[in-house]
Amino acid sequence: MRTASGPTLAEIQAARQRVRGLARETPVYSSETLGRRSGRQVFLKAENLQRTGSFKIRGAVNKLATMTDEERAAGVVTASAGNHGQAVALAAREAGVAATVFMPLDAPMAKVDATRSYGAEVLLSGEGFDEAQGAAHEREAAGATFIHAFEDEAVVAGQGTLGLELADQLGDVETLVVPIGGGGLASGIALALRELRPEMHLVGVQAASCAPFAGLEPSGITIADGIAVKQPGELTKSILEDRLDAIVTVTDAEIADAIVLLLERVKLVVEGAGAASVAALLTGKIEGRGPVCALLSGGNIDASMLVEVTRHGLTRASRFLVLRTRISDRPGALAALLARIAERRVNVVSVDHQREGMDLPVTGTAVELTLATRDEEHCDELLGFLAESGYEAERVR
Repeated sequence: MRTASGPTLAEIQAARQRVRGLARETPVYSSETLGRRSGRQVFLKAENLQRTGSFKIRGAVNKLATMTDEERAAGVVTASAGNHGQAVALAAREAGVAATVFMPLDAPMAKVDATRSYGAEVLLSGEGFDEAQGAAHEREAAGATFIHAFEDEAVVAGQGTLGLELADQLGDVETLVVPIGGGGLASGIALALRELRPEMHLVGVQAASCAPFAGLEPSGITIADGIAVKQPGELTKSILEDRLDAIVTVTDAEIADAIVLLLERVKLVVEGAGAASVAALLTGKIEGRGPVCALLSGGNIDASMLVEVTRHGLTRASRFLVLRTRISDRPGALAALLARIAERRVNVVSVDHQREGMDLPVTGTAVELTLATRDEEHCDELLGFLAESGYEAERVR
């Protein structure tokens, strides 16, 4: 029976037929590393390997397939932090429809360039998704059909095809963890799985600095830009309030740790939004001890952001040590310090001299070193060795 709370299972199944051919059926992997760290069996739904790098292609294709000829002729317009824009651009190109995508001024260039490469006109406007959406609605008033990223039943039905795949792919999984931005993905999946796998525990994850579904006020920017939506939709809110078992939040530092771990140990490149599910799992925020599946919703991370996140994550894991010490400002003093460091099998990443703005003797200089270390024990060992060697070293991070 038709309800006021979103598409039916039959509509989601019909959407699955429409998206076949353009959207891939993405794999589910098990991870011994994540299982060991979380204390339970872990599976990963690798939607980061999807066309356009995220799940969004599913909803975009289904929406365009359900539009009238008149609506297609007028073109489409949308607002996006990046992933939805890419999906609309590709789906519109395949359907022969003109597309305009409004994106925030600081949207990752990888997402901006990819959206343009699919043939859409990209216009940058506003500080975030909500501001870009306001600009897109102005273009809608000129006659184009607006494709909302999540407040649209056809889009939700398209995202729900992921739920159908998971029902087929997952065996005896106790819990599914899904990132939440505007709620379209989680809504579609929840609608499908509540029908097909009602026993499964469904948990949503939001970035702590932008978590309206968790009842928190926005408190700043986040590396999980794909789920940084300040105003959830009424449609998705009503669906998730009825069908989710819990919502948790994760910090940017926790997300960064998850990105680095997925990159280094699982060999998957995942963006901030996509890694939120794993971050929640690794920090013990997902209840239960049975098998769990974390949805990796996207992999579109900008290369420069990936470098920053990797360095941050390695520092938190004591794989990078930054320290400051003082030496004589004479030839050979720095070489002597580096020779002592090399004795402890530590590689030097960078060296910075600091002579100004510090309380130093006329013949002295401060040196800040970034070092590649193995773990926290290795860091402590080096600091102790330097102290024994006459260097007063201050750990910066």
